Amino acid sequence: MSHTTGIRQAQKQRTRQSLLDAALALLEEQSLSSLGLREVTRAAGVAPTAFYRHFRCTADLGVALVEQVLGSLHPMIRTTVSTAGDSEERIARAVELIARHVAQYPAHVRFIARERHGGVQPVREEIREQLARFAREVKDELAKDAPAEGWSDDDLLMLAHLYVDQMLITASLFLEALDAPEAERERVTRLATRQLRLISIGRRHWRE
Repeated sequence: MSHTTGIRQAQKQRTRQSLLDAALALLEEQSLSSLGLREVTRAAGVAPTAFYRHFRCTADLGVALVEQVLGSLHPMIRTTVSTAGDSEERIARAVELIARHVAQYPAHVRFIARERHGGVQPVREEIREQLARFAREVKDELAKDAPAEGWSDDDLLMLAHLYVDQMLITASLFLEALDAPEAERERVTRLATRQLRLISIGRRHWRE
């Protein structure tokens, strides 16, 4: 009996993932607010009624996409702001990790960039909550660093939000340059490096 239950659960999970994958592919060319339920089920190869076994509506599916897309980024965020290495090493590591992630998951980055200020409120709110969680994690990492001594929690959180926002900007820049000549990607790398360096310099000289 448990074996049969396990098979059913696995099948259910595969169907759910098929719906998420189909939606993400369709969202390459449109916004979530214009996405139709039947479009998704047709692309996933399942009956429209199967959709409601997993999601209440397309907004619910969008929230699940945010959780999957951004939830998987937490380890990368922690690595990016790790206190290991000097400032230049950290910046180079951050830019390299972001560029690599964009190259591997362009649809994920495009989805977040479009829906962060899109027309589906639950999705906007979920993105905001996930980014706030990123900022709290970055703040915890920054607090371990010697230059953070004497900083208030509010200021550390403000700095963390700056880093998170800059990571999103950098990801968008690399996304736009994805199919561009190598020279353009190198220009983006230099620009992203300089922008992060500016935040780092400001951090070292911050005073209340």
